[in-house]
Amino acid sequence: MRDDQTRDDQTRDDETRDDYERELDAERRYVDELYRRLDAERASVRGRYRDALRSDGRLLVERDAEVRALAKEIARLDVADNALCFGRLDAEDGARTYVGRLGLFDDGEDFTAGGDVEQLLLDWRAPAARPFYTATAAHPEGMRRRRRFLTRGRRVTEFTDDVLGRPHDGERGDAALLAAVNAPRGDGMRDIVATIQSEQDEVIRLDHPGVLVVEGGPGTGKTAVALHRVAYLLYTERARIAGHGVLVVGPTSSFIDHISRVLPSLGESDIVFATPATLLPGVRTTAEDTPAVAAAKGAAGMVTVLAAAVADRQRLPERPIPITLGGTTIPIDTRTAEWARDEARGSELPHNDARAVFHDIVSWVLAERALQRMGDEWLDESDGAEWDRLRASLVGELAENDTYAAALDELWPLLTPQGVLAELYTSPERLRTAGGEEALARTDGHAWTVSDVPLLDELTELLGETGADSPAAGGDDAEARYAEDVLDSLVSRQDSMDDEDHLYATDLLYAEDLAGRFEERDTRELAERAAAERDWTYRHVVVDEAQELSAMQWRVLMRRCPSRSFTVVGDLAQRRSAAGARSWSEMLDPYVPGRWAYRTLSVNYRTPAEIMAVAAGVLAEFAPEIAPPESVRASGEAPWARRVADDEVADAVAEFVRDESLREGTSIVIGPPDVPGAVPVARTKGLEFDAVLVVDPDRIVADGPRGAAELYVALTRATQRLGILYRGELPPTLARGMEVRSGGRVRGR
Repeated sequence: MRDDQTRDDQTRDDETRDDYERELDAERRYVDELYRRLDAERASVRGRYRDALRSDGRLLVERDAEVRALAKEIARLDVADNALCFGRLDAEDGARTYVGRLGLFDDGEDFTAGGDVEQLLLDWRAPAARPFYTATAAHPEGMRRRRRFLTRGRRVTEFTDDVLGRPHDGERGDAALLAAVNAPRGDGMRDIVATIQSEQDEVIRLDHPGVLVVEGGPGTGKTAVALHRVAYLLYTERARIAGHGVLVVGPTSSFIDHISRVLPSLGESDIVFATPATLLPGVRTTAEDTPAVAAAKGAAGMVTVLAAAVADRQRLPERPIPITLGGTTIPIDTRTAEWARDEARGSELPHNDARAVFHDIVSWVLAERALQRMGDEWLDESDGAEWDRLRASLVGELAENDTYAAALDELWPLLTPQGVLAELYTSPERLRTAGGEEALARTDGHAWTVSDVPLLDELTELLGETGADSPAAGGDDAEARYAEDVLDSLVSRQDSMDDEDHLYATDLLYAEDLAGRFEERDTRELAERAAAERDWTYRHVVVDEAQELSAMQWRVLMRRCPSRSFTVVGDLAQRRSAAGARSWSEMLDPYVPGRWAYRTLSVNYRTPAEIMAVAAGVLAEFAPEIAPPESVRASGEAPWARRVADDEVADAVAEFVRDESLREGTSIVIGPPDVPGAVPVARTKGLEFDAVLVVDPDRIVADGPRGAAELYVALTRATQRLGILYRGELPPTLARGMEVRSGGRVRGR
């Protein structure tokens, strides 16, 4: 009887396996057809692209516009090779919908084309695709089954099914999700579009046009959610965002490298990636200030300090400055300079632009006083036309007066952001006058730091145009004068004198028009232009690791997006910057008081439960009010700790690196600067690795007021394996849940 039962069970298993293989073959054939359609569409677009390049019967502007559009379409189609199709939705009415990276129709047209054609693949961003991420057994949303594909390249390797709407089949179908989060990490961040869960999808598709704050602990997918939200907004609100692009700000260049492939893989290219250190074109730095100096520079009060530093350069003469004009000497006295200063400040123009107002007032007063002296002798003020002509002549004379130019530079000089900030730091008197903290003072001329970038940006706002870019420099006028000379040569030819009906060039064209034709057309892509222009404004901004940004850095970002459309992701518990946010309202209420939305992510997809238990102990010590995210998986490998002597550290680190090189995935050593091969915690923010070795955790904790938060960050970078090397005593918070080893090899094999 038992043998019969065994045979029956085996038969059912074989039949189930055969059914699965038949289903798998059918899905592979369908996906193969999708790739055939994709390849056909690529070939069609590339053909149109070549034709557009060769066409010569249209305006160049029209041709360039078509070429650019087709180039973008080629790039969009080229990113779909990997995981083109994520899976399938089966509705209760029997309808089947395949969901993937982009939309495809049976005639190969793009998803946006419309028309009565059969839809072969639904873009994941389309509203109809939402149940693929949000449907559950309790809330099936009209769906009977969700099928997820696991793929390698263009091939479907397996699938898993979630049966929806039936309580007895209500277990979470996490096979595809766990396969994704357990997979070894590569060089760059992968998109999670195939495994987005309900909690994350709600944030991605949230209908909130303003500032959205998404807070979540390590491994909750904050970054991926933010990037997918950008892709979703670009899909649903392309008309609003088109032509302006999206700015994505991350903490470090290594972090930007890590995430920069996600949006292109989702078909989006009008994206500018930046760090707080690269937000001001022309300024590049990686140097960091001490925590105290960074806090002083990042405080909101620096706005007042910088404004005062600029105002301090708008001077009144200590004694009258004599100016020779029209054969007489006229002084620039305090009353004249004060009137001019008040008028210039009242114009609300930036400092360098307001210099013209200051000049106009002073030159008018000097010319008027000179005329009055001249009038006493021979000029009658009642002759208004002559008076105005002579006044204009005297103002023109001032333009050639070196003494007057020097006086103007002394009282209202043209300033540069770098010059003002350097003088503020190195002049105790200027710093004291501006009300700056003593921590800002320095005597050397060391390079700019990351904390200086928002200050330089603020000064650029206060000062306006400088140098060759200033209207006073006459760059545009010079081009126009050159063009005018060209026009003069056209109309002064001798042969034109023979024909009184000759049509002159100036009858059709002004000098300014001709000058405009000399200008080069800007052929850069949107992202290139946006990154190079400080005054570029974006329609949406993503800020990652936002808890690290200072109040001054937030001012920079708000200038870049006047519409205040932001996705802000971070974790206050992980804040390491002394100038960073202690609360979201502290940073956001000055700009959008009471008008920003807040969402949390509570599920940890990255950090296994064994490692999160250790990290949670550290979190409880410095932020007991914050609940750690719940891990959805276990790795099966307990974190370990091992004491080493000073002369054993280098060998232990080398051993870890050597052993991990034999395993698939990525690894990193995190520790103080004097540890061989170690990376500081700051450079790992937002990154993830299969294996992490933390060296000298007690020193990380002791290094500043946010040391415990830094240790928390270091511990939660691991997705599979975590080890700790310590020299003194292992902190009690780390001892719980760890396998403490007495010596020997770093990891037994």
